[in-house]
Amino acid sequence: MDQSGSMAESVVYGSVTGSIFASLPALNTRVVAFDTGVVDLTEECGTDPVDMIFGVQLGGGTDINKAIAYCEKFVTDPAQTVFFLITDLFEGGNQAQLVRRLKDMVASGVRVVCLLALSDSGVPTFDQNLAKKISEFGVPCFGCTPNKLPDLIEGVLKKHDLKALAARLATKETK
Repeated sequence: MDQSGSMAESVVYGSVTGSIFASLPALNTRVVAFDTGVVDLTEECGTDPVDMIFGVQLGGGTDINKAIAYCEKFVTDPAQTVFFLITDLFEGGNQAQLVRRLKDMVASGVRVVCLLALSDSGVPTFDQNLAKKISEFGVPCFGCTPNKLPDLIEGVLKKHDLKALAARLATKETK
């Protein structure tokens, strides 16, 4: 969960989303918050989500690459791992290394999904160039409002075609 300064409008959305994943008993979930530092909130997952959300307020720059490097050590079975990256993709660290890490995760069998930051009005706000770059090798980037999150989680866990899912979710949005 990106908690850098550029995520200010989206930090509650991102934190609630992280809490939802952590509360699913069928999943072994790790919750990691980052800006230029990394804070593992996994031990806080059993507490009140509001306490977890607001217990760590980061808000500095952004080093997504550093956070992914930290998380890589928890991938023990790539084929059974889903990695949700909640961020606006405005990387302040090493973007080339970030792209390589994500590409390597996907190549190893990890299902990587990027949940993009949402503004207060629900509009995705993100680095479009980086989103395009990582989507080209299989990292779908969703601006997913909370009402679409159950469909997205179901699609990811059931290993559905995420491009088709994105199209279906977009169609639901316009209805």
